[in-house]
Amino acid sequence: MSALAWTAAGSLAAWLWLLLGQGFFWRTDVRLPPRRDPGDWPPVCVVVPARDEAAVLPVSLPSLLAQDYPGRAEVFLVDDGSTDGTGELARELSRRLGGLPLTVVSPGEPPAGWTGKLWAVRHGIGEARARGPEYLLLTDADIAHAPDSLRTLVAAARTGGFDVVSQMARLRVESLWERVVVPAFVYFFAQLYPFRRIGRRGARTAAAAGGCVLLRSEAAERARIPDSIRHAVIDDVALARAVRGSGGHIWLGLAERVDSVRPYPRLHDLWRMVSRSAYAQLRHNPLLLLGTVAGLALVYLVPPVAGAAGAVVGDTAAAVLGSLAWLVMAGTYLPMLRYYRQPWWLAPLLPFTAFLYLLMTVDSAVQHYRGRGAAWKGRTYARPDAVPDES
Repeated sequence: MSALAWTAAGSLAAWLWLLLGQGFFWRTDVRLPPRRDPGDWPPVCVVVPARDEAAVLPVSLPSLLAQDYPGRAEVFLVDDGSTDGTGELARELSRRLGGLPLTVVSPGEPPAGWTGKLWAVRHGIGEARARGPEYLLLTDADIAHAPDSLRTLVAAARTGGFDVVSQMARLRVESLWERVVVPAFVYFFAQLYPFRRIGRRGARTAAAAGGCVLLRSEAAERARIPDSIRHAVIDDVALARAVRGSGGHIWLGLAERVDSVRPYPRLHDLWRMVSRSAYAQLRHNPLLLLGTVAGLALVYLVPPVAGAAGAVVGDTAAAVLGSLAWLVMAGTYLPMLRYYRQPWWLAPLLPFTAFLYLLMTVDSAVQHYRGRGAAWKGRTYARPDAVPDES
C-alpha cells in the first residue's frame, strides 16, 4: 500500500477505537439520572456571576426567580464591575416579577492570583454560606432554566448521592456559524470527557459544565472551592477534579431544559469563545499543542483528503480506507446533530469544523505567548505562569 493508504488506515483505526473504546462519547442519552423526591427538600442558594449581562438577563434571570422549588431557595447575583446596569436591572426584574428572593452583591476588583469569574463565584458563595444551604447551584447569567430545573437537580443529587450534578446547557444554534461550530463544541468536549465515565465512582475522568453545577456545600468546603482552583481558566473542569480528588461523587450529562440564551452570530464570536481556553486545556504545553495538531490532522483531516486524493490518483486502498474513516466519523456526529435538531448533511462537514478548531487552538497558543493571558467578559488576567501563588 502507498503511504497515503497507510495513513488512511491509521485514521480508520483511530476512529474504530473512538467508536468503541472512548466511553461511547458519541451517544447523547446521558441525561439526569433516576431520581425520586426527597422527604425533606434541603435549602439551596443559587450563585450567578454576572459581568455586563444586561442583554441576556431579561430572559435568564426570570427563569431562576420562577423556580418551582418546594424547599427554601434564594438567588445571589454577583455583579462583577458591570458597566451596563446589570445589577440594577436584576433588582428591577426581581421587584417586578417576584419569585425567589434575590440579593445583588458586588465583589470589587479581584486580587492577584484569581482568574476568570472565580473571584465573583467566591464572593457569591461567601454570601450564600451565611444562609446555611445544603446545596449551591452555580449557574451563568446567560442560562435559562425550566421551572422544575432546581428540584430535579436536587432530587438527582439526593437520590444518587452525588456531590456534583452538572448539566451541559443546550447552546444556541440559530446563525449559520452556530450551526456549524456549536454542536461540534459539545461533541469534542464529550470526546475528551466521556459523560458515561464521569458518573462512575472511582473513575479518573472528571468534568463539569459551568453553566449549571449543583454543588453540595460540604463537598465545596472539603475541596476548598473555589480557592483551590483560583488560577484555573477552565474553572468547571477544575471544580470537578477538585471535588473528585477530595473523595466526592460527580455526575455530568446533557441538559433537557437548561438552555444558553447567549448569541454567537459571527465566527469571530465563537472563535473567541474557543480560543480563550483552548491552550489552557493543553496546560500551556508546546509538545501537547504539537501532538494535538497532529492528532486532529490524522483523525479529522486525513479521511476526506485520502478519500478524495485516492479517487483522483487511482489509489483504491487510500480512497476506500479514507472514505470508511470519514463515514465512521460522520456517523458518530449524527446523534449530536439530532440532539441540536440540525440536518444530517452537516455530519460530513465535521472535518471542516475540526480544521477551524485546530486554527482556534493554535491562535490560543499564539495569544498566550503574546502575554494576553486569559479573559472573562473583557477583563484580562495574567498568564497562569506569571500569577503568584498565595497559598
